[in-house]
Amino acid sequence: MKVLITADGEDLEAKVDVKFGRAPYFLIVDTDNLSFEAMKNEAANEFGGAGVKAAQSVINKGVEAVITGNIGPNAYQVLRRAGIRIFKAGGKKVREAIEDLKNNELEEIVSPGPRGMFK
Repeated sequence: MKVLITADGEDLEAKVDVKFGRAPYFLIVDTDNLSFEAMKNEAANEFGGAGVKAAQSVINKGVEAVITGNIGPNAYQVLRRAGIRIFKAGGKKVREAIEDLKNNELEEIVSPGPRGMFK
């Protein structure tokens, strides 16, 4: 499975960032073999609309799920409409969050947090 994880660093030892739209990095990980691509979140410093811009970049990468800490309503709706599942794992290491996902131990986010909570 191809998964996008919000992260505070560029490798699997980074922590899952608690912010979706303003996370400094996105790691796109293949959960089968742990190969990954790290990319800077270009939306992180946007004045407004960071979540939606970040969500669109996620869709364009063809991921099936997102692991993050929290997500605002606009980004949540964009991802859900695209059929992408969203899981909560803020504060864990990326590697741990992937293992928890594979073991069905992550909570699925079924409603968004408040708008603009992490400006």
